[in-house]
Amino acid sequence: MNDPAMQARSGDTLWVLVFSSAGHLLVHLCIAFYFVIVLALEADWGLPYHELIGLWTLGALMIGIAALPAGLVGDRLGAPATMVVFFLGMGACSVGAGTSETAIEMFLWLTGVGTFAAIYHPVCIPWLVRSARRGQGKALAFNGIFGSLGGAAAGISAGWLIDISGWRAAFMVPGTICLAVGVALLACILRGNISDAATRTGGTATGSDRRTLAVVFGLLTITMFLAGMIYYSTQTALPKLFELRHGGLVRDGTFGIGVMVACVYTVAAFMQLIGGQLADRYPLKTVYAGAILTQLPLLVLAAGSNGLTLVIIAILMVSANAAALPAENMLLARYTPANHHGLAFGAKFVLAFGAAPLAVQLVAFVQGATGEFYWLFLALSGFSLVALLAALLLPRSGNVAVQTI
Repeated sequence: MNDPAMQARSGDTLWVLVFSSAGHLLVHLCIAFYFVIVLALEADWGLPYHELIGLWTLGALMIGIAALPAGLVGDRLGAPATMVVFFLGMGACSVGAGTSETAIEMFLWLTGVGTFAAIYHPVCIPWLVRSARRGQGKALAFNGIFGSLGGAAAGISAGWLIDISGWRAAFMVPGTICLAVGVALLACILRGNISDAATRTGGTATGSDRRTLAVVFGLLTITMFLAGMIYYSTQTALPKLFELRHGGLVRDGTFGIGVMVACVYTVAAFMQLIGGQLADRYPLKTVYAGAILTQLPLLVLAAGSNGLTLVIIAILMVSANAAALPAENMLLARYTPANHHGLAFGAKFVLAFGAAPLAVQLVAFVQGATGEFYWLFLALSGFSLVALLAALLLPRSGNVAVQTI
């Protein structure tokens, strides 16, 4: 019990959990706050919503494009050092976005936010998987809570900061926090509180061969891409959807809309704990397919709902999406050797985040063409059906996660 190596591993795991959770909150905050900020920019800059929301397209695309090289860099240099670049780069670009005077400037800074945001998932999620010796589903779920809370904080913090200080503060305050966390992580590395020990640990993927890996990754390619389309389309559209259909639940102003969005993502955050516990106890295929199945009718209902009913449906459908994530990450980790986690998770997030710019464009197109989101959610329900069919084709296997050595 007093083994120094075990104590070092335990301490390192704690730091991994601290910084991975902080990073997950901040990355989801910084890639979502613009969806509320854009409501204030409509009035301030006098540009239409569909043009302003399009400024985020390349930034969203970079989250996907840069994920694979970010994962490879993480494999080579180690997660802690790579994560310092993540915090400092994303923070600096967020602060820069708050100084924008033109749409071109905003476009460039948002592109920078997306580029540095690409580092987090392919580097930090496998880092956490490797460091969690037991209960990987719970560790991923706990970390996932902070990601969902980041989505929730994006709405409420942006709305609050806009109402009290203007849209520039909604960029600059989160950016400054990112910079501070990056400096803290760098200080921990220099003081020896955290190292690359966990990231250098090798591993084996149980129950897998090349054919099984190809089948699983091929099917997950479909489900991850479509899940990304559903998640980012919903995240992009929800503030505007609530503005159009809140039915008198909130007063005029972005803060009230931000609170509604925050409620949705806060409840969804804690649903990941249930998803993680289920993933630790039951076959991953069953948990994964079940979460996708739950989403399908909710997306159909969201197409025509209003007021409180819409809020409840939004909470349930986003919760179902979030509950699938621990099982999805464990499926990928199981069939991938630990020394190639960065590559595998980088490929995953190329797919998942590659859906983001398409989702932004889909939302912009539907809203620009119809002024509403009815057909958007019907399309998303179709995506959910295809994802369900792909998930049902996943092979049956025992619930044994990737093992580290």
